[in-house]
Amino acid sequence: MADRHSRHRESGERRHRSRRSASRHHVSSPEEPRSGHGSRRTLSVDAIAALNEANAHGVSPRGSEEELERRRQERRERRRREQRAKADRDEYREVSTESPRAHRHRESRSTQLPPPSPPPPIQPYEDEDVASDYQSERRERRRKRTSKAHYESPRDPYPDMGHHDERESRRERKRTKKVAAGGSAATKKVQAQPKGAWQHMRGGGTNASTSYDSFDSKVEAYDDGEPRKKGFWTKKRILIGVGISIVILIIIIVAAVVVGKKGSKKSGSSTDSGSSASCLKCNLPSEDSIPSDAPDYLNPFNWYDTIDFNVTYTDVTVGDLPIMGLNSTWDNSAAANALVPALDEDWGSYADRPARGVNLGGWLSLEPWITPDLFAYDSSLGIVDEYTLCTYLGSSCASTLEKHYSSFVTESTFAEIADAGLDHVRIPYSYWAVEVYDDDPYLYRTSWRYLLRGIEWARKYGLRINLDLHALPGSQNGWNHAGHLGPIGWFNGTNGTQNVARSVDVHDRLSKFFAQDRYSSIISHYGLANEPKMTVISPSEVINWTETVYAMVRANGLNNSIVVFGDGFRGLANWQGEMSGYGDNMALDVHQYVIFNNEQIVYNHSEKVRYACDGWTQQSEQSMDTSTGFGPTLVAEWSQADTDCATHLNNVGWGNRWTGTYDTGNASDPLRALTPRCPAMDDTCSCTSANADPAVYSDDYKQFLLYFAEAQMDSFEAAWGWFYWTWWTSEASWQWSYKKGREAGILPQKAYDRTFHCNSTDIPEWSALAEWY
Repeated sequence: MADRHSRHRESGERRHRSRRSASRHHVSSPEEPRSGHGSRRTLSVDAIAALNEANAHGVSPRGSEEELERRRQERRERRRREQRAKADRDEYREVSTESPRAHRHRESRSTQLPPPSPPPPIQPYEDEDVASDYQSERRERRRKRTSKAHYESPRDPYPDMGHHDERESRRERKRTKKVAAGGSAATKKVQAQPKGAWQHMRGGGTNASTSYDSFDSKVEAYDDGEPRKKGFWTKKRILIGVGISIVILIIIIVAAVVVGKKGSKKSGSSTDSGSSASCLKCNLPSEDSIPSDAPDYLNPFNWYDTIDFNVTYTDVTVGDLPIMGLNSTWDNSAAANALVPALDEDWGSYADRPARGVNLGGWLSLEPWITPDLFAYDSSLGIVDEYTLCTYLGSSCASTLEKHYSSFVTESTFAEIADAGLDHVRIPYSYWAVEVYDDDPYLYRTSWRYLLRGIEWARKYGLRINLDLHALPGSQNGWNHAGHLGPIGWFNGTNGTQNVARSVDVHDRLSKFFAQDRYSSIISHYGLANEPKMTVISPSEVINWTETVYAMVRANGLNNSIVVFGDGFRGLANWQGEMSGYGDNMALDVHQYVIFNNEQIVYNHSEKVRYACDGWTQQSEQSMDTSTGFGPTLVAEWSQADTDCATHLNNVGWGNRWTGTYDTGNASDPLRALTPRCPAMDDTCSCTSANADPAVYSDDYKQFLLYFAEAQMDSFEAAWGWFYWTWWTSEASWQWSYKKGREAGILPQKAYDRTFHCNSTDIPEWSALAEWY
């Protein structure tokens, strides 16, 4: 680079020196050649003769009037030439070294031939005006020769850009503009092009070099064509370019903000129950690979989320249920933790190794108290369950619920469950994942693929699955978590028999699908019906249905899963002798809560822990003994909550027992509680503290909640294990979320490493705790 710079300065040395007026006296010695604008040339014969004639006649300083006028005119001409020279010099200094004009200055000097050997020196003239005439003539001839040599170069890369005559006239007009009427040099500043403008506007943006040589090559190409138009159009281009840049910048900023906001709105997954991927549909196939008539549940372009789904189109079904979204291979080598076997190993007896699990309630079967944000409507609209929600939303029910399915549970949910020392997951889902009937407003089959993806994520972390059909056609209990709050239409009502047949068909299809080999090691429990209300439905009819469905699913090949049936609120002791002979292939599911019982919710803090250790342990042991109970028993729902204060927990608008506002609307309902049922049983009973953030809990209250939870774990492990209700709640309800409770220190960090043990830990009295919250 240094050599290039040096070479350039040698060929155009005066580029960095001020110009000298040719009309001024200058003495040159033979030893020191003059530096001039062009190369020195010897005088012609005619010029020498003219000089000799002028010297012979002499020039008087005081001649005739014509002579005086001639001299004055020459002086004026000389001054104009000096002013033009000064203007050119000033302009040269002002022009940016990156501008095309600066390149032209460099090029005009660097392309000239090196000066020949100097001729004998010419003595200075005594008469200044005569010398001025000669120098003016000499300079004009040199300027024309240089201009012609420069513009008539045979190299012409841009031949369509005009001729040198037009270019010369433009330069002359430009020089004229720089001279004011009074003869002073104009001070108008030449606007330099922005950095890089040369390359972009002239097509030299690629492989551009920063050396002077490469710049000169671009200048030569530029000067052989028509120069850029300046003035109005140049400014217009700049303004247009700036405007376009601003618009693009605004679009980028807005897009970034929108994406950021979308990411921050992922309720349960991204910020709370797990991390969701930033791109929900990054693995779409070619659109022409999906048949145009494919239904939505087989068309990934109509899905909200395709993360970890196999989007290769297939209409293959098993049990008339689509396999679309599944990969053809799977890996059962993972274990949930070091204390339990991997999926491809036998679990052994649940009596010896009880399950420690958690529910994913409120995910695929909605419950208003778990996701109150989905039910935040005016009470006058009567939106109290999934049926009325989808009826109200109409066509937008699909997008609303699929966004919920996508964000409420993600892969990180299962990673966190395993990290908590849990080894099983119970997944509640509803019959409309399989089929819809009549005028059902439910979202058909969308939840099916999210169920399948959830199972695959559980597999990745070694978690076994308890499949729980939470809602049957017609509703098996009439509660909101069965889809439709109201009368029971399963067995009961006008369509009771038809709904029973439909429920059998649903299990026929489900059992055929999950009988596939890929599920033989991961589906540990297969639930038939969540909480059938046998206080209203005939127990004998439900028992007959249970045995019928059990025989069918086994015939369909579902042989490695334990079939689970609900206790129906009959009481564990009443199941002794029922459905005998199934051994360890069938298990009774009981849900244990003190807060939904008017007689137990009034227990104080120490009494609740004591009841968990004594009462529920005794029930578990008795139920496990076939002489006093059914036999295999598990507790698939329980909680550390000691109040029923969570919003919408007892159905939307029904109040709560704790403060005495629980009204079912049925005056003869023994479950109503219209007087306060907190331990104080007076007007001091309040839900404010119970619903508060655990950060404000006292140390005593935190200890009570931890001990109450761990006492229940101890008790239920006397049977076949437990599943906490539930993993996540979208708002408050801290005592119902295993994830939130663990973070708050009111649930153990590892489910298998606990502080409290019923047989070795003293139960404190917690006398300092108030008994009204």
